[in-house]
Amino acid sequence: MPMATSIIIVLGLALIIESCFIVQAEARAFFVFGDSLVDTGNNNYLATTARADAYPYGIDFPTHRATGRFSNGLNIPDIISERIGSEPVLPYLSPDLTGQKLLNGANFASAGIGILNDTGIQFLNIIRMYRQFQYFQEYQRRVRALIGASQTKRLVKGSLVLITVGGNDFVNNYYLVPSSNRSRQFALPDYVRFLISEFKKLLTELYKLGARRVVVTGTGPLGCVPAELAMRGANGGCSTELQRAASLFNPQLVQMLRGLNKKFRKNVFIGANTQQMHMDFVNNPQAYGFTTSKVACCGQGPYNGLGLCTPASNLCPNRDLYAFWDAFHPSEKANRLIVEGIFSGSTNYMVPMNLSTIMTLDAAT
Repeated sequence: MPMATSIIIVLGLALIIESCFIVQAEARAFFVFGDSLVDTGNNNYLATTARADAYPYGIDFPTHRATGRFSNGLNIPDIISERIGSEPVLPYLSPDLTGQKLLNGANFASAGIGILNDTGIQFLNIIRMYRQFQYFQEYQRRVRALIGASQTKRLVKGSLVLITVGGNDFVNNYYLVPSSNRSRQFALPDYVRFLISEFKKLLTELYKLGARRVVVTGTGPLGCVPAELAMRGANGGCSTELQRAASLFNPQLVQMLRGLNKKFRKNVFIGANTQQMHMDFVNNPQAYGFTTSKVACCGQGPYNGLGLCTPASNLCPNRDLYAFWDAFHPSEKANRLIVEGIFSGSTNYMVPMNLSTIMTLDAAT
């Protein structure tokens, strides 16, 4: 075969391969940042105690095996991926995240982290927020090598981003027993304002990294999870102090998101009132098909709220009847209710509008 012909064939194959990547890049990528509520397995690749890598975690996952998700089955990012019609995005540290799979997006979340770098220090080797953003930059460099700079910029700009962080800054920092440095440094209202100011810096950095559609969840009902009922709840009631923390944090988060959207002159940040979504089925579990919103499906001690789920834990036979899977994390069924609220909730739950409305507007432009 003449050399010129060989060169033409090689160039042709290269163009075909590149065009395949570009066509794939037309699908909406999905990126996830945050903590254990949205971690899909990054911590499995780290030397940390914050892991969900053993049975019965994953008991209702399609493979019926633990994957690093702090859930009996799917978690919030998995269910969002279902709703937008994409493959579940892989943990960034997964060796399988290469080639075409990179173009689906990536999950950078790490169980135990918070807004602040000193949150979760007891878990040692976890991916703090600044490091998650560094990985996002590294991700973009890897994708540029596949599809070029302009296509990578387009992929990131057109992506959907989820960030879930903040709860650990209370549970695994401010209220950590014995009292933390932060609780000695700040009164609670001042600490909340400090957290919001630090979160604003993170979201501004995410915007600088190219994100243009970002769902930001508030904290859940911190004082009503089984762990807090077991440790701080009075007569089976939610912890007043932790509920106060959530009630201070979440409205200020919404106010901050509105300010950022005004600054950027577009609805970049979409606030999800996950505290209220949780409280709906905490206050009236039967209305949502749960028998209890106090007792965790898997655990030990009062309310099955002491420690994480282990092979030696109490385990309920029907996970769909429980709002909480373990001491801190919702069951898959509860996660599905939360995602339904994100997509279809009224302005009581979603600010400035729900995700279905946002995606319809995006499709029209």
